[in-house]
Amino acid sequence: MKVLIIEDEPQAAQRLETVVKDLEPQCIVLDKIDSIKRSVQWFKENASPDLIFMDIQLADGLSFEIFDKHNIEAPVIFTTAYNEYALKAFKVNSIDYILKPVDKDELSAALDKFKRLARTPVSQSQILESIGQAMQMLTKRFKERFMIKVGEHLRTIEVDSILYFYSQEKATFCFTNESRNFILDYTMEQLDEMIDPARFFRVNRKYIVRAEAIGDIIQHTNSRLKLVLKGSADNDVIVARERVLEFKSWLDR
Repeated sequence: MKVLIIEDEPQAAQRLETVVKDLEPQCIVLDKIDSIKRSVQWFKENASPDLIFMDIQLADGLSFEIFDKHNIEAPVIFTTAYNEYALKAFKVNSIDYILKPVDKDELSAALDKFKRLARTPVSQSQILESIGQAMQMLTKRFKERFMIKVGEHLRTIEVDSILYFYSQEKATFCFTNESRNFILDYTMEQLDEMIDPARFFRVNRKYIVRAEAIGDIIQHTNSRLKLVLKGSADNDVIVARERVLEFKSWLDR
């Protein structure tokens, strides 16, 4: 397998090469390139690699510009410091992403996906379509405040003051850093689309939480996690097993 690395941080490029070769000893790293300009020139002068690792933000701009200047058919695995939820659109058409610093297990999973999809051709139009979807997510505006009713009065509450959202008896509430509960005119599913996933995490059907809301995390049965939330008497705030790894990654940023 012949690999090209496009990364402007020398240490990150070297670590990526080391981990790739550790996982795939027969892998050949053709080159490590640090800019859009050099990348375009390389593609003009060389045959296509089997796989490209590409950082999103390079010294001279966003690496997406490379696709505008050259017809790239090779599969791409993006490495990035951007929020993982905003980049879910990349997980199509044999494109994957890995958050920095590169984790060996995540890289191994990405390489496994590459092998599974190696026989599926990826066109430039498919790549650009995926990039466009991801860019829409990156530029999406998330809700900054909610309108609430307090008696006969209406007021707004800033998202920054909310510790968590929860559902109870078919109603949706938010709990603030002033230890107050307010009812909201949205479902949990609607809130999940409105609020910034970098700041809030949907731990289960009933709760969406901020890291600041968590008083304690306890190992629970069946590889699950139990959360103790500030101001909550609910003893059953459980992170589902299938969400535990994602939850830990969200916390460990």
